[in-house]
Amino acid sequence: MSSYVLSSETRNKLMGVATPTIATALFKRGLRNQFIQDVRPVAPKKANMVGQAFTLRYIPAREDLNTLEVFRNPEHPQRAAVEKCPPGAILVMDSRKDARAASAGSILISRLQVRGVAGVVTDGGFRDSPEIANLDIPAYHHRPSAPTNLTLHQAIEMNVPIGCGDVAVFPGDILVGDNEGVIVIPAHLADEIADETVEMTAYEDFVTEEVLNGATIIGLYPATSDAPKVKFAEWRKQKGR
Repeated sequence: MSSYVLSSETRNKLMGVATPTIATALFKRGLRNQFIQDVRPVAPKKANMVGQAFTLRYIPAREDLNTLEVFRNPEHPQRAAVEKCPPGAILVMDSRKDARAASAGSILISRLQVRGVAGVVTDGGFRDSPEIANLDIPAYHHRPSAPTNLTLHQAIEMNVPIGCGDVAVFPGDILVGDNEGVIVIPAHLADEIADETVEMTAYEDFVTEEVLNGATIIGLYPATSDAPKVKFAEWRKQKGR
């Protein structure tokens, strides 16, 4: 588990930046595989999902160990993860990219919402997806899936390194989700990525406005002279950014 603690300042900065911008900042640092593949929001949300990863790992189910009776055990890893995932964290599930059975359903995700968890992510599927779509908590999955997780998935351990959508996720890593998907920021890079992407976002907003007003992208994106930088500085002052 990372010793890093996500500050409210860094959280607030990451709430205002898009996953493509973060992907570019990570690419500059040689990190090319941080966007969780084939995972999308159950329903669009107005605000970003931001929080530290609390993980749950599934393995293929073995029938004699994966009956409905296992849910009577309060220490069953899936049930325990729902109760132990810290407020402000994000429950991230390794479901082996297999959406043929659900990773969780609306009751468990409702419990996460009530406990103040910042979001939930699986590279498998959720059951009760229409109900989950109506919750306030951000939820990301591959696709809807009605069968219980016990059909194919055996919850085996929590808060260990996992793979989710072909991305390594370590406990304490920072996840940012928007309406495009979810990206993973290594914890030790979170503060500098937040600072850089706030600046990148401001410049991208400036460029977008210029392009919509007829400007060419040549020399502007990226800036190859001082002229666009001077104009950007004036734009920032005007916009209060």
